[in-house]
Order: sequence, then C-alpha cells, then structure tokens
Amino acid sequence: MVSVTFKVGGTEVLLHASEGDNLLAAAQRANVAIDAPCSGNGACGKCKVKLVSGELDSPRTRHISDEEYAAGWRLSCVSRLVSDVTVEVPDIASAYRSRMKVADISSEKELAIFNQTKAEIVEAGIGFGTNLSAVTVAMDAPSADDTMPDNERLAWKLKELTGAQKIVLCFVALKKLARVLRESDFTVRCVIETEDERVTVLDVLPASDPAPIAGLVVDLGTTSVAAILVNLENGSILAKASTGNGQIRYGADVINRIIESGREGGSERLQRAVIDESLRPLIQEMCASAKLNPRQVYRMCLAGNTTMNHLLLGLDAEPVRMDPYIPSFFHADDIRASSLHLGLHPEAKLILAPNIGSYVGGDITAGAFASMLWNREELSLFIDLGTNGELVFGNNEFMMSCACSAGPAFEGGDISCGMRATDGAIDSCTIDRETMEPSFTTIGNTEHPVGICGSGIIDVIAELFRAGIINGKGKFSREGRRIRRDEHGMGSYVLAFKEDSGAVRDVEINEVDIDNFIRAKGAIFSATMTMLGSMGMDPSVLGHVYVAGGIGSGINMQNAVTIGMLPDIDPALFSYIGNSSLSGAYAMLTSSAAREKVDELARGMTYLELSTEPGYMDAFVAACFLPHTDANLFPSVGTAIS
Repeated sequence: MVSVTFKVGGTEVLLHASEGDNLLAAAQRANVAIDAPCSGNGACGKCKVKLVSGELDSPRTRHISDEEYAAGWRLSCVSRLVSDVTVEVPDIASAYRSRMKVADISSEKELAIFNQTKAEIVEAGIGFGTNLSAVTVAMDAPSADDTMPDNERLAWKLKELTGAQKIVLCFVALKKLARVLRESDFTVRCVIETEDERVTVLDVLPASDPAPIAGLVVDLGTTSVAAILVNLENGSILAKASTGNGQIRYGADVINRIIESGREGGSERLQRAVIDESLRPLIQEMCASAKLNPRQVYRMCLAGNTTMNHLLLGLDAEPVRMDPYIPSFFHADDIRASSLHLGLHPEAKLILAPNIGSYVGGDITAGAFASMLWNREELSLFIDLGTNGELVFGNNEFMMSCACSAGPAFEGGDISCGMRATDGAIDSCTIDRETMEPSFTTIGNTEHPVGICGSGIIDVIAELFRAGIINGKGKFSREGRRIRRDEHGMGSYVLAFKEDSGAVRDVEINEVDIDNFIRAKGAIFSATMTMLGSMGMDPSVLGHVYVAGGIGSGINMQNAVTIGMLPDIDPALFSYIGNSSLSGAYAMLTSSAAREKVDELARGMTYLELSTEPGYMDAFVAACFLPHTDANLFPSVGTAIS
C-alpha cells in the first residue's frame, strides 16, 4: 500500500491505495476533483497535477512541455503510483464552475428574452396556473363541548371552503398540525394540492407566515446547471443561480459518463456529484437569497437530456448508448424530490420534462416548446447548442428531432482559455486583416480579459479565417507577433498578452482549440443537413432558425455562418432565444396547460437516430472544415473571404 496526499485549494486529502493504481482513479475514489473531460483516455490533457514529493510512473506526453515536466507537472490519467506521493491539484471544483458558460437569466438581455418567451406562451393560449394553492382556514378552538380532533377539524373546514369530497393530510403536515394550530389561535394557512374532488394538505403554516408557495426550476446540462426559484402564486422569480455540473470530472460528454456509471460504484458517484456538488448548493444559495426554508419548496421541474435524467435518478444508463438505444423511460411520473435528498418539502413532486429518444431528452422538449415552433406555419429549425447539440425541425403540423455529440466547446470546455460568459470573458472580436491586431469586447467591460466565452470563440475563429491567418483546416498560415508556435510546431494566436493586461497568463487560442471547435460546429451542421435531407429538403426551406443554449447571448449569427456552423441563409432569419430549456421548464412548473402541451409535443415528435442514418458520418467529415468542403453550400462566405 502507498499513501497519496492531494493538496487542493489549501486543504489536504489523504488516502491509501495499492501500488500501481492509476492516480486519476484514486483521486476520483477520494472525491478529489481533477478535470478530466475525456474521462482519463489521455486525449484532452486537462488532468494535470503537480508532483510535490514522491515518485510516479508517469510517461511524458504531448500535453506536457519539457519545462512543465521538469517543474513536476504530470498527467494524472497516465500516472501510476509507485511510492508515497504528495500532489498538488488545481482547484477545478470551483474552476470548472467559473470557466463554463452557463446560460441562465442573470443578464438583462437573457431576462428580456425569458420574459418575451413567457408573453408568447400566453398569447398562444397557454394559461398560467397549477393545482397548488394556499388557503387561509379559520376554525373554532376545541373545548369540553367540542372535542373533534385537529385533523378532522381542519378537514371539515377545508371541505366547506374548497368543495372537495376528500381531504388528505400528509404526514409532514400532521406532525406540525397541533403546534401550529395553537400558536396561531386556530387560524392557519394551508398549502394544498387539488386533484379532481380530492385536496391534499402539504403544509400547515401560521396565517401570518408571508412565505410564498415556492417551486424550483432546473436546467440540468451535461456541463452546466441553471436554476430559478419561483413564486407559484404569481409566477415571479424569487432567486436564480447557476454552476457547473459536478459530474464533469468523470468525462465531458454523456458517453464517458455512461461508461463511468457502469464501473463499480460509478452510478452512485455520478449521482452524488450532481446532487451534492451542484443541485444542493444551488438550492441552498437561492433559498438563502430569498429568505426561504428549502422545505417550503413544494414542487420541482427539471429539464435535462436523457442521460442526465438517468444519472440523476441513479438508473442504469448503459442501454442508452448501446444499440438499439433504449432508455429506461421517456415519461416518468410520481417521483418525489425527497428520493434525491435535495432538502425540499418531503412531498414535493419532481416533474421531469419528457424524453423523446436516447439522445434527445427533456431539455429539448422543453426548449422546443419555448421556441414556439409548434405554433407557427413556417418551417423552422430549433438548435440547442450545448455539450450535446440537439435539433428540432418542423412547424404546427409535424416535428422531427435529432442529436449529435458536439462536446463542451460551445460552453467554454475543451478550449484552453474557454470560460463562462461572465465578467472578463471576451464575447466579441474583430481582427484587422493587414496588421492582424484584434479588437474585442469583454463582458462587464472589464479592463483586462481573462478568457473567451462561446460567442467570442465563434468571432475569433471567423475573423482568423477571414484574415487568412488560419486556413480551412484551422491551421495557422501566416506569421506575426501574435502568432506563436510551440516545440511541436503547433500554432496559437494571442488575443491579449499577460504583460499588457496584467493577467496571470496570455489569453490565446491554439490549433487544438480550433480543431475542437471545428468538430463541434461540424457536428451541428452535419446534423442539420442530415435531418433536412432525410425529408428530401435543404436549408432553402427554412423560414426561421432559433438558436438556444450556453454560447452567449451576443452570438454573431453571420460569423456562425462563416465558420460553417449554421446554414447560409438570410441573417434576418436567425434568432437567439436564450436558455429555452429553462424557459420551457419554468412554463411546465407554473402552468398545468403548458405541462400537458409539452407532453403532447414529446409524444408526437419523430426522433431521428443519426448514428444509424446512412451518410451522416460522411456529412460530418465534410463539415469539419472552414466553412465546409463544399463551398457551394456557403456562397456568402466565399464572397467575404479575400
């Protein structure tokens, strides 16, 4: 046996392992967060740790320079334990949260989009309102002549007020009933759930208690998580928050997560990672902000892809990735949030937006609903840009969906200087064709940039291509003071030198970053073309394209066309609609009619499995070029490049 000491952010974690054990696997067993987007395959080079003392059997790799190796840096996924060691781990438990773009409603622009979506839903005849409500009940106090028990006294009065035939008092309400009745002189506020002629009392509060009937909305993404706390009585937002998905250290994509879940204890590790590191902290943060007890959250609606739903619930996800790709469920009812130990009201129902395929889940059914594509006659395309790129095509007569694996590049992952769209992130950029000097803006108008978010990456790659600094393969073809090459000849472009900005590192984009992004955009475009082609159509039929997801609200659609991510159609036909998954889940939480409509859309939507679609891989390979190997698909781009 050998001992391993992990030093993370000023704290130390000690564990004992067997000689020859893999260092990354040992860290995962100890719940030490080491960034490993490729799940330890040695492909991404993100899982670097610094050897402080002891010895590791760790070969040199292309991801670690000679200088880094000499300084003690090692790739944990290829390192084996041979003695007692102490290693320093970058604090990615917080770093991945700050690095990843989370499409929430924290900005004024995102909030405006969210409110516009709400208005369009109402205009479509989908009214807000649920079967949860609060009713004030005033009763006579018991006496020697009136010995009716407390529960019957409350039930009798509730029948009179609501007209219900049956009153059910849940156990959590019964336990506090006697105390609350007597402290409130037998005038109380009941939180009730009405179903037909049955009323269930979820909670009993003093009549003077101002706490709202609260609900929780969660967009559970592969890379990021966004949530809002809602007053179900009027639909107002009480608090909002976002973070990274704690599962990311087990792999950046759903396939690696599923593989990890199949290992001994893997399912439990993945479930605890997202619950303990993401959901519970978000809930506690929002409830503290709203001055609300989490046990006064009476309902929760969550939208996530099919794999995330399975891993959250601790279900076997292996069949999702294996032919014939059959998940455990599309629709799941009668789930209580208490099953996940989230700290909400014990009887809080968990509503899951329905899945429609192995790789098209509730985030897309909720998002397609929010896009209003189903309420329009024109043929439209809805694209959700995330770790998994999901698409829906159709109108008010039909809808077809598909999904592709884009990786986390759109959300800042797999990009060396990628980060979430927060203060200091470069979100737009232009590059002078002659001088090759950049001009850019940062979120928050900060003096110094610290990274690049999704919309900024699109701009940078498009501008590098327009200026002839990179070629169609994403390789650097010009030289200059901002272009560097490492010992292997790999090029990079420096947007901001650390000497000029006072930052701790240069903000740059390299050929590996560009290649990662080209593959991500290629996945989106090839999926678009394959789905349209399956119906004998091409992009000319599109009346509108709605873009959603974690890429930044300032996305330049023309630049997205320039790099070959979106079809080359009239720029006026593109709209960014924010976090549509969160918007759709909000509607499901606050409107019974919206929930029914989402279920209807899910049951009627056709799912196209791209992995079995002839020609998809050929289309993907053809799209892994700037803008595409077929220049005829991008006539406007050909004109723009000199």
